[in-house]
Amino acid sequence: MRVGVLTGGGDCPGLNAVIRAVTKSLIHHGHCEVLGIADGFEGLIGEAPRTRPLGWEQVSGILHMGGTLLGTSNSANPMKDAATLAQVGKNLLALGLDVVVAIGGDGTMSIAHGLGQRLGLACVGVPKTIDNDIALCERSFGFDTAVATVTDALRRIESTAYSHHRVMIVETMGRHAGWLALEAGIAGAADVILLPEIDYDLQTVIERCREREQRQRYTIVCIGEGAKERGGSLTVRERIAHSPDPVRLGGVGHVLREQLQPHLASEVRATVLGHVQRGGDPTPFDRVLATRFGHHAARLVTQGQFGRMATLQGGQIGSVPISEVANTQRKVPLDHELIAIARDIGVCLG
Repeated sequence: MRVGVLTGGGDCPGLNAVIRAVTKSLIHHGHCEVLGIADGFEGLIGEAPRTRPLGWEQVSGILHMGGTLLGTSNSANPMKDAATLAQVGKNLLALGLDVVVAIGGDGTMSIAHGLGQRLGLACVGVPKTIDNDIALCERSFGFDTAVATVTDALRRIESTAYSHHRVMIVETMGRHAGWLALEAGIAGAADVILLPEIDYDLQTVIERCREREQRQRYTIVCIGEGAKERGGSLTVRERIAHSPDPVRLGGVGHVLREQLQPHLASEVRATVLGHVQRGGDPTPFDRVLATRFGHHAARLVTQGQFGRMATLQGGQIGSVPISEVANTQRKVPLDHELIAIARDIGVCLG
């Protein structure tokens, strides 16, 4: 069996661990030939596909490394028009691939599902995102590392907030899901946590900051990039045509700073963490989870269970149909335990 492996969407700690586990499992257990596809689905677009052989040696020594040795793209869309789709079909035929293991988030799973429907491409998915927003998966690899990064940033920000008696706003990634802001906010002892799932009331946030001005003289606000004021709109950083992810969010932390400053005696500062959340070596938890996902994806390949994505549910590794994951997102339920805990320990949720 000839198997292609690609990493799509934004980079994420743990990608190399998945590539390693998939490749070694396919070689050792399945006796497969493995090809790495460069730069996600972009490697299948154009006059000739861009691939590289993946053998035992090529994937050794990469478990702990951040990023992806195959490269990735979050703007490549192999289905943007009929001509592109036809070229992708020709390239897949020329490569002679029996199945493609697609490692990525909801956008990557949507493309994999679409190519399966339109080209008959056999795919197996592996869930990847620091946003933790993939449907039917309770924990995606990369999320734990991102939570640790944001938590560390919040603790560092707190020391300068305390010293200068400031309101410090830290903006996280997460798109339309608040998992990263919520877990990191709780772990980093944020006083205010603002999520995309709960539109914030500006006056409520102002009152919490004023209260802390009198009592502790500083406030830490953790806000997800998809958060917005009640009755307001999302803060869009840029729009990219023909991309699977055409709307890029970002900058809501600065919007909130401008909203708060006229009403407070304290100086208000905003920090947008940006891509630092994607970088660095994966935590031990993510290395193990990525390895579990990669191993299970290889088993799905060798068992001929195509059109499925490896997943974690109830602490157990399993799989679900990619069709049930495509074009959907997993958001924080308003009755989630962490929402109740945050409120009970006095965190302002806006």
